Amino acid sequence: MADGLQTVKNWILERHPEREDIASDLDLIENRLIDSLSFVEFVFLLEQESGTAIQMETLEVDSIRTLAAIEQHFFKTAVQA
Repeated sequence: MADGLQTVKNWILERHPEREDIASDLDLIENRLIDSLSFVEFVFLLEQESGTAIQMETLEVDSIRTLAAIEQHFFKTAVQA
């Protein structure tokens, strides 16, 4: 797991002390691990950790729905041939 993704996961876990871990395919929104009150702060953290500017108008919710999706969209490095 990339360091940035681990930071994102830790941020979520800090806000949900009842959880010990988060499965990579767990729906973060459906399970209320990211809610409307924390959404903007979450996106800001994601921008900081990934180094990617995120436009709220064009953000696809599916790209942040799970840790696996976050990794794929924000932390996957291109494989060079």
